[in-house]
Amino acid sequence: MLFGMTIPLTGTQHQIEAGDYSATVTELGAGLRGLLFGDVALVTGFDADELPPHGAGQLLTPWPNRVDGGSYSFDGQDYQLALSEPGRGNAIHGLTRFAPWVRISHDLDEVTLRSLPHGQQGYPFAVQVDVTYRLDAASGLHVTVTATNKGSRPAPWGTGTHPYLTAGTPTIDDCALELPADRWLPVDDRLIPTGPAQDVTGTPFDLRTARKLAGTQLDHAFTGLRREADGLAWVRLSSSELTTAMWLDAANPWLQVFTSDPLEPERRRAAVAVEPMTCPPNAFVSGEDLIVLRPKESVTVRWGVRAE
Repeated sequence: MLFGMTIPLTGTQHQIEAGDYSATVTELGAGLRGLLFGDVALVTGFDADELPPHGAGQLLTPWPNRVDGGSYSFDGQDYQLALSEPGRGNAIHGLTRFAPWVRISHDLDEVTLRSLPHGQQGYPFAVQVDVTYRLDAASGLHVTVTATNKGSRPAPWGTGTHPYLTAGTPTIDDCALELPADRWLPVDDRLIPTGPAQDVTGTPFDLRTARKLAGTQLDHAFTGLRREADGLAWVRLSSSELTTAMWLDAANPWLQVFTSDPLEPERRRAAVAVEPMTCPPNAFVSGEDLIVLRPKESVTVRWGVRAE
């Protein structure tokens, strides 16, 4: 018989806070389990003893989104990933979201976790990933992801994240979404791209001016992001209660937006997933915006969320 405390499915819980903001980051996958502004949730939360539902808050490496059939070629070699989305026959959302991450440092307002550089099935590359979650009383959540190739060979790499944004309402139907994207990516029924990104003008995908989400269904990638002078692109989900604003730096030229329509009734259209990505779906196959890390080379990606 084993004695002692039980361990939640998401492992050790790392709490941080600053001003009115508080957040919880999990040992499992270095995921964002919750983000509050006062007592208002800015992202969909879940229980510590529950696996992240539908990818909620998960950090996605070494690729975001999907790899068609889990099969790709790189540097003259063919590789086969496990089909982690069996219903569609794809490899989805990388390899580290259900692995434990090591805590490197933890202060009142900041925590840094690390994924150790071990190769895995279909990905024989040694890329170390560090993520820092920091809260600022004035500007909210800041997330910094740094990948470093510790191995002896070049490595394909990409990242994304999967928060479900909320704005203090039971559903997103009464919320307006502002998405500064000039192009959307057409996909097939397996959510694999069928061609290049298309102009949003005159389509239901044109959200460059804030629009109510009632009647709009999305599970699409967007690019051509309009940026401010500092290089940041902003997405805003607004209700009569508040605006939840996400920013992403130039290392994230893509967004996946998902309005939660096929989820179970209690989660259907309760939040909208807005997912910063360094590359589009199927980048391991297409090579589009795929990052290639040479030995000892690093890349850093940043994004964040605040209440307005």
